[in-house]
Amino acid sequence: MPKNVYIHIPFCKSKCKYCSFISFPKLEQKENYLDALKKEIHQNYKNEILNTLYFGGGTPSLLTPEEFNDLIKIFNTNKNTEITAELNPENITLEYLQKLKASGVNRLSFGCQTFNDKILKIIGRRHLAKDVISAVNQAQRTGFENISIDFIYGLPEQKLSDFENDLQKAISLNIQHISLYGLKIDEDCYFAKNPPENLPDEDTQADMYLKAIKILEKNNFEHYEISNFAKSGYESKHNLNYWDNNTYYGFGVAAHGYENETRYFNTANLDEYINNPLQHKSSHKLTKQEQLEEEIFLGFRKMAGINIKKINKKFNIDFLKRYANTIDKYVYYKYLSDTNTGFKLTNNGILISNTILSEFLE
Repeated sequence: MPKNVYIHIPFCKSKCKYCSFISFPKLEQKENYLDALKKEIHQNYKNEILNTLYFGGGTPSLLTPEEFNDLIKIFNTNKNTEITAELNPENITLEYLQKLKASGVNRLSFGCQTFNDKILKIIGRRHLAKDVISAVNQAQRTGFENISIDFIYGLPEQKLSDFENDLQKAISLNIQHISLYGLKIDEDCYFAKNPPENLPDEDTQADMYLKAIKILEKNNFEHYEISNFAKSGYESKHNLNYWDNNTYYGFGVAAHGYENETRYFNTANLDEYINNPLQHKSSHKLTKQEQLEEEIFLGFRKMAGINIKKINKKFNIDFLKRYANTIDKYVYYKYLSDTNTGFKLTNNGILISNTILSEFLE
């Protein structure tokens, strides 16, 4: 039974120019949405003690602390439950954070993207660099000891030196976790129709990523997943659950979930969800082959790599025999490396991971 929950809060005051996530500037619908969300949770959640509860968006910080509390108290949690809230750094106050902590939230993830104010304006962010610094400092004053910051690299006008400065500033804030994502322009975002100028090329993006690994590991951040770095003991339990290919509930508009070997997702239409939150838009029971491919794909996202013994036992296969050609080729070119339990991507292998992983798909 799932012991991990993702809740989607789909409201934003405005859309960032790179964003293709499901979000709406319709705050007048918030009350109706929360009512629908509670109906879906009560219908499906079976009172398991949760390992993790994650509020993503959108902009979850558009909820009041009281609204957070009303949702959190529906679930069976204990002192070990990791409860994460994604927050935008603008207008975060000490009082808001104190009430948020009192509601049970114990992990914060701030959307920073960059500390360069010029670039923040270009990409349509509503905050300034000083807002991130203030939000982190106030969270630490409040007593939060598990704080993450998100960055995007490969942004318009961004140079390698700009990205290095972003990382050094984050390190100086004494946070516990950093997530890094290369800019990806999907067809549904503003930049798709209005391409920005002076984007770093692919080689520069690769240099940024490799430089980040070097800088963060030197400063005691463990590179534990392709896009994520953490001080020891502060890895995201919620995201590790995804990469370990375990089950989870997904609640809210456009949310995805996984249970009983079935992946499902909710409608991305806000009005449709509010009117009928109890019906999944689609569900698909995975075949054994699909489960195996997901186990491999998700496992390779972790820097620890895949565990061959566990895969062989779970799927009754001989992994080395089945994938001998692929493994031998990429070990030879040093894109994969041998571990005590299986194989993992090397840093250079990460740069071509989509190509490598495609060869494990049948």
